[in-house]
Amino acid sequence: MKKAYVFPGQGSQRKGMGGDLFDEFPELTKKADKILGYSIKDLCLNDPDKQLNQTQYTQPALYVVNALSYKKKIKAGEKPDFLAGHSLGEYNALQAAGVFSFENGLKLVKRRGELMSQAKNGGMAAILNSSEEQIQAILKEANLTTIDIANLNAPSQIVVSGLKEDINKAQPYFEKANTMFVPLNTSGAFHSRYMEDAAKEFGKLVKKTKFLKPKIEVIANVTGKPYEFKNVADNLIDQLSNSVRWSESMTYILDQGEVEFEELGVGDVLTKLIGYIKRDYDREAKAANVQSTSKAGSNGKKAPETVSGGAKPAAKPVKEDNARKKENTAVQKHQPDATTLVEQWNKAHPVGTKVISDFYDTELETRTEAMLLFGHRAAVYMKGYNGYFDLREVKPVV
Repeated sequence: MKKAYVFPGQGSQRKGMGGDLFDEFPELTKKADKILGYSIKDLCLNDPDKQLNQTQYTQPALYVVNALSYKKKIKAGEKPDFLAGHSLGEYNALQAAGVFSFENGLKLVKRRGELMSQAKNGGMAAILNSSEEQIQAILKEANLTTIDIANLNAPSQIVVSGLKEDINKAQPYFEKANTMFVPLNTSGAFHSRYMEDAAKEFGKLVKKTKFLKPKIEVIANVTGKPYEFKNVADNLIDQLSNSVRWSESMTYILDQGEVEFEELGVGDVLTKLIGYIKRDYDREAKAANVQSTSKAGSNGKKAPETVSGGAKPAAKPVKEDNARKKENTAVQKHQPDATTLVEQWNKAHPVGTKVISDFYDTELETRTEAMLLFGHRAAVYMKGYNGYFDLREVKPVV
């Protein structure tokens, strides 16, 4: 079976990330400190000046932790067949593939974070359970074609980006169409036309950087297809102002046969997204298989054992350790279904409820009511964080 490693991007950061990796790889940690001008270990583990969630610090921190995580992985003798990273994470995929050194990658990420942190008056929002075509139609009807598609995360999760005032204007149009619209806590219109000036400035450093041919296939955010060596520089520049085509990227890998995915670095955001992508992928494969069988039967012929006509084989599950599987199964047996969980939460806990999570050291505060995502997940959004939190992962402060 083939293997794919994926690296998360901004939004996955949390205090304490990296753990013992900095001590395990002291030479790379020292190089990072020299390039950044501060202690990367102290930032990630202690965040003494509350800077970890600031873009210019978040991006280098995630890059270093992702890179050290990969270093630890290959130290054990494992090697992937495919690499991919979401937005910032793509730099880790390229570094892992030998396109540039750890140091040169960090210099690029440092500059990228600085430029993106300067973006002002921008906004982003997650659109749930709606297709790209439906979103474009709503924006056109609202005369808000100034808003771009930023992230195609999964068939049921798409992020839009634009000027903050336009994002605010868009919300009632989506709500009128019974489409879930969740504003995100960002200051910039990332991955949109409004990042073109930053992309041009970033290009000055990119064009001075030496790139090598990838030793492992890396899937590009801007195309959803493997990187071509001649396009490395252009892809990195274009990525700032173009859509992250994550769903297409993962579908490309799934099309290559049986693949096991593993998320390296921090958190499990990509693992969840891949789960949603694979669910739809398998559903389409099943439908195509049924159609193929039906056609073969109507012709009086035996249906072929292998799927034909471009139908796809069922995908393998994302790697998950046995302990987590047992824990999740036990928890699910004793909790109500997602719809009931959402109803119970909203009756008992208003927006602004203080909660705690096993993954964070400090208290969190809800900024939305609980909601049902993807038809099956009970979730809520927190102040200061872009991604959703599963209701089963948080507890109200008593």
